[in-house]
Amino acid sequence: MTESVPEVVAAPLPADAGAAHAGAALAGAASESATATTPEGAAAADRAGNAAGRAARNRGRRGGKDRGGRNPEGAPAAAQAPAPQRVHPALEQLAGLYPHLFGAVFRPLKRGIFQDLLAAHPELFEREALKVALGIHTRSTRYLQTVAAGEQRHDLQGQPVEAMAPEHVHHALLEVYRRRKNQKGRPTEDLLPKLRNRMIAAFEASGLTREAYTELVVGRDVAANAILEEAFAEWAARNAKAEALLRAFEASGSTLEQFADMYGMDPRSTGQQLERARKLAAAKAAPQADGGAAG
Repeated sequence: MTESVPEVVAAPLPADAGAAHAGAALAGAASESATATTPEGAAAADRAGNAAGRAARNRGRRGGKDRGGRNPEGAPAAAQAPAPQRVHPALEQLAGLYPHLFGAVFRPLKRGIFQDLLAAHPELFEREALKVALGIHTRSTRYLQTVAAGEQRHDLQGQPVEAMAPEHVHHALLEVYRRRKNQKGRPTEDLLPKLRNRMIAAFEASGLTREAYTELVVGRDVAANAILEEAFAEWAARNAKAEALLRAFEASGSTLEQFADMYGMDPRSTGQQLERARKLAAAKAAPQADGGAAG
């Protein structure tokens, strides 16, 4: 089995509490949607609501008997708290053996890490248990965050050995966004601007053309594809603004400080935009130079 980063996780099996919370939120949202989309579901929801109301009133009438935070059976309310989620035994072993990969800080794993682990510890890990443990680990939100950051893949010694594929970065960005968006109790916040900014950064870091990048990452998810198009539109607008700024700067004959002061701009951010425009101009000129040399 060759370990790979899941592109879009439909049913996450998180290793960390944050991922478990996000997985529960996704499941809950799906359940609510399924119930409310049909007349039968709506009627069932009404009956459930009426039953819940009667139960609440009954508990209120018994309030005198059940004071002190105890449930009807007399057990303390604190005893009803859910038990903490247990970590898979193989993951505990991996964290002890390779804390630089599975410990407090996660690192993206090289492809083929499953075979490497079996070869390094033939007597320690049962094949299927290790497969399940790695699946839980690589679908956890913490792991996906490292992939979304574009970190390189690492071997068992913790050495970076392979660049993360652009499509894996892109799909990890989308999955982390979905989990955060559906996380219960999260403050109302528009996460799309941050997602688009990170998509732009991931695209620029890939070094690919827009066409090549699109061919790699676009899938069947219409909503995800639409977000990518919005990110490309923002990227194009930034480029146009930077190019216009460079033309104005070159025509002014001023120094950077003078130019920024003239337009009430921050010299540092102005310099960054000018550098961006110069890189864009160089990238556009490169294919033309190659074509001329070939001719």
